[in-house]
Amino acid sequence: MFPIDDDNPTRITPYVTYGLIALNILIFIYELTFSEQGLTNFFYQWAVVPAQLTGAITGNPLPILPVEPPEVLTLITSQFLHGGFAHVAGNMLFLWIFGNNVEDQLGHLKFLLFYLACGLLAGLTQWFFSQGSQIPSLGASGAVAGVMGAYIIRFPNVSVKTVIPIGIFPFVTKIPAYFYLGIWFFQQALYSFATLAPRTNVGMESGGVAYWAHAGGFVFGALLGPLLGLFSQNSEA
Repeated sequence: MFPIDDDNPTRITPYVTYGLIALNILIFIYELTFSEQGLTNFFYQWAVVPAQLTGAITGNPLPILPVEPPEVLTLITSQFLHGGFAHVAGNMLFLWIFGNNVEDQLGHLKFLLFYLACGLLAGLTQWFFSQGSQIPSLGASGAVAGVMGAYIIRFPNVSVKTVIPIGIFPFVTKIPAYFYLGIWFFQQALYSFATLAPRTNVGMESGGVAYWAHAGGFVFGALLGPLLGLFSQNSEA
């Protein structure tokens, strides 16, 4: 099932949410200009490669490919990279639906800082559980998960219009945010712990999905949101 809308109007125009969506789409279009090998090199340079980040932290860099930015910077740049159309479309859909209301509560600047911080902390969570992996970890999902974590504690009872496929027919219904997002988080947490079973099959190496980044981003979003004024009625717009 996937969301298509929510019954939650905003008081402001969510410029940051729109800007983040536009930037992610533009960078994805730029990715399409690369050859297959060129895109691989691009990801190794600008996405988080856990083994490279481990090397940078320990002072023993791993010479996979020449890395242009400082490796720690990839915790930010990786948030704007995506591995395919479904990847970017799914992340931007969730950001479109849930980001505007969180931005409405936090204000533009604090929302941007919140978003980037959630993505960074989500990336570190994924790295912690896959420190030796040489597979690039990328995507906005960790940051978007942070937005969802903030949303569920601020707007738990808001109705989320959801499409549920029943066979070949789509069924549209409204589900409370606490139920929809709660199920989503439970799934990510369950899959995250499942990746710990075989230690050689973790993180992005497990089906290409960074479950720990999803779960970590969600938790950090729920923690950081209130600290930045999520429940304030006087948030700067």
